[in-house]
Amino acid sequence: MAGGVADAANGHGVERTTSRGTIVHTANRGMSEAAVEITSGPMDQHEAQTALPVTSDLRRHLMAILTIFGNLLQMVVNFSGLGGGFELGKLLGASTANAQWIAASYGLTQGAFVLIAGPIGAVYGHKNMLIYGTLWLGVCNLVCGFCDNFIAFVIMRALAGIGGGFIMPNAVAILTITNPPGPTRNLLLGFFGASAPLGGWLGALFLGLFQQYTAYKWFFLLIFLLCTVTALALNMLIPHEVPVNRHGKLDWTGAGLVVAALILFCFAWNQAAGAGWSDAAVITCLIVSIVLLGLFLGWEQYVAPHPIMPLSIFKAPSFGVLILVVLFNFMAVGIFCWYQVLWLQEIWNWSLLHFALSWTPFVICAIAAASLSAWLVPRLDAQWILAIGTLTILAACLLMATLTERRIYWPQVFPSVVLYAFSPDLVYTAAQIIASNSVGRQHQGTAGSLISVLNLYGVSLGLGFAGTIEVQTNDHGRNKVLGFRAALYFGVAIAAVAVLVDVFFIRCVKDKKRGWDESDLIQVDQELEDRATTSGASPLTASNRV
Repeated sequence: MAGGVADAANGHGVERTTSRGTIVHTANRGMSEAAVEITSGPMDQHEAQTALPVTSDLRRHLMAILTIFGNLLQMVVNFSGLGGGFELGKLLGASTANAQWIAASYGLTQGAFVLIAGPIGAVYGHKNMLIYGTLWLGVCNLVCGFCDNFIAFVIMRALAGIGGGFIMPNAVAILTITNPPGPTRNLLLGFFGASAPLGGWLGALFLGLFQQYTAYKWFFLLIFLLCTVTALALNMLIPHEVPVNRHGKLDWTGAGLVVAALILFCFAWNQAAGAGWSDAAVITCLIVSIVLLGLFLGWEQYVAPHPIMPLSIFKAPSFGVLILVVLFNFMAVGIFCWYQVLWLQEIWNWSLLHFALSWTPFVICAIAAASLSAWLVPRLDAQWILAIGTLTILAACLLMATLTERRIYWPQVFPSVVLYAFSPDLVYTAAQIIASNSVGRQHQGTAGSLISVLNLYGVSLGLGFAGTIEVQTNDHGRNKVLGFRAALYFGVAIAAVAVLVDVFFIRCVKDKKRGWDESDLIQVDQELEDRATTSGASPLTASNRV
């Protein structure tokens, strides 16, 4: 549920909110990134080249509200599959093992496409990608509303995830290029972050209301209407945009290889839960995904002129193990969410609406977690913030794994929801800090984008691993509780591994640094002079602004 605020691709790469409320702008020359910190105050020459001309405050505010609402809509769609996956699966005739596809399919494609959506927006226009992504999300949900076939429904959920993948980074880009640095921009980015947990909770709540009092299909029709109105309004409000990297080159081969590899790998694990590992399609997808991943690594290392993911970033101190910690953490997050849904709705026989209401503490605590993470950043080493966030999801999984079949909410379910709510924001914030401090300045954007991918992709992948464990331990479906416990204990185990790896192998001091080092400023000066020479403008160096 985290992500989107702290890191999203913009005109030249990535805008990242720092602990001090400033914006770190990650510039993109071709496909390599260079970060330039922009402090509150008048826009500098570089930012002025990327800003959209919006002179009316009312228009700017309406654009911001609708942009944030677009992200809220995609989170509504995302969590409606997690919270409502079991109920929808039953209505569509799917087994519990296969029903997890409703939860996993959206995040699978969203996580795979968010890696490339920002660079595509830089070349073809963030406005265009945001609007097309929102329309695509709406159309896919409209089709979902008319799907009576489980497989067709899952396919449309997966296609909808592509729209969500394009909305997130390009929405942040629009917010940052239409609002100058300062308190207003930072406030809007804060609202953007809050839209993730709020949208997730509303997704389960509204789907529960429609499912209980009318029909679930009306929920998807409502999403279509809201997406359509939002996209049309954004098209009228956002000024004409000249893509900030319109002559840039995209690594289409690398993008295709990595997206296909990620999708097929996650597909194999989630499909194995229902079809079993003896299924030829499952084995084939797994093998092909590994081959594609190998081809991607070879392409990026030896062939790609403008690699989408320079492999040298994995040589940075702590970065490689950070990837493992973040992946395991968000796998545990997905496991906790899905198996709490199954426990409360299948074992305790709660309705979807009842479940959504029981998750009210989540939205409150998740918003509070964002403030807590910002408060902790200058006071505590990032690896310890990461450890705290990982321990919260470990404890949440443990509380659910030891839950009895008696329907008592307060002793274990309530604290597990509260603990879970703090995990994503703490982990995401700490991971972004560690990543930015580990890799070189030219790789800041790539590292930050990879953390965002793990945030989304890890949830879906975790469901696949846990689903396989559940099926292997539930006595052929006769002991569902045992299978649920085994899956949740797997979540505990991988969270424990993440904590140990973090404590023993990741090092990052408190983030008190203000601005770039002198060596960084020299490199920034050269880049700004190059851009000024190309555009015919007078050069404005970074050192002159510090």
